Amino acid sequence: MPISRKFKTADLPISRKSIVFLCANIMGKETVFGEGANRMLSLRLSRLCKIHARFSCWFVFFLVVLRTLSSNARMQEKTAAIVLHCLKYNDTSNIVNVYTETSGRCSYIIKVSRARKGNVRSSLFHPLALVELDAEGKNTAQLRRITEARLLHPLPSLPFDPVKSAIALFLGEFLYHALREEGTNRPLFAYLTHSIRWLDGCTGSSVANFHLVFLMRLSRFLGLYPNLDGYLAGDYFDLLNAQFCRRPPLHGNYLHPEEAVAICRLMRMNYYNMHLFSFNRQQRIRCLEVLNDFYRLHIPSFPQLRSLEVLQELFN
Repeated sequence: MPISRKFKTADLPISRKSIVFLCANIMGKETVFGEGANRMLSLRLSRLCKIHARFSCWFVFFLVVLRTLSSNARMQEKTAAIVLHCLKYNDTSNIVNVYTETSGRCSYIIKVSRARKGNVRSSLFHPLALVELDAEGKNTAQLRRITEARLLHPLPSLPFDPVKSAIALFLGEFLYHALREEGTNRPLFAYLTHSIRWLDGCTGSSVANFHLVFLMRLSRFLGLYPNLDGYLAGDYFDLLNAQFCRRPPLHGNYLHPEEAVAICRLMRMNYYNMHLFSFNRQQRIRCLEVLNDFYRLHIPSFPQLRSLEVLQELFN
């Protein structure tokens, strides 16, 4: 085989000789460095390639580990949450809608696990359950996956008492629609948490008025609190403008004076004194209907609640 003139450079320095030798091997040509020089250059180049290969492997491994750690730190989130609604997605997964302390209203997907020691147990996600979640994925994702769930505050009586569980079912559906567009609101989350724990500890007849007080006080956090200034006996209550007026408004969404008095009565109630206010069945049902209509007027796309009839039948 003829030798190319480009590689007849025996007087080149060793670094340049290495380059010439490497290029010659790649191109399938021979050099004129001699057999011993060729063997030495081949050995040096092989060692150099091994060193570079090891360094490259460790460098790539370090970058992968660093990127994994940084992505996990970014994508993992731990937050307290209130369960609003749980929907079966398929045979192995459920979609859970919750209101979280850090991100507001969120939706998660969980794998159904019946094991007692599983990281995510479906029995934790009953209406108004207070849980702490570890979730993966970005906050902008519509459905994120829960990697671990545990109780934030135990509720010993709420899931097992039929009256309390019916109230929790109704309030969970109500909040599911009322907080659909609600973002981060820590005072609201604190109010909900306090109210749920109070419901769990309620005893006696005070439980029957809990949902009325809850819905009336909730309006303050949603910017819908009624204006009681200037109220006089015989006033009408304008549901659309949330205020009392001397004459009936032109629209039909108002309460007559005999029913408007109940609004003032509800405004005086709280969790500490609600056991002192007594309502008969018809009065309690009517108050609940008025509150439901009031929220439907002010919250877009607020539907007719299916659990409302269940709650009315409960107190029949």
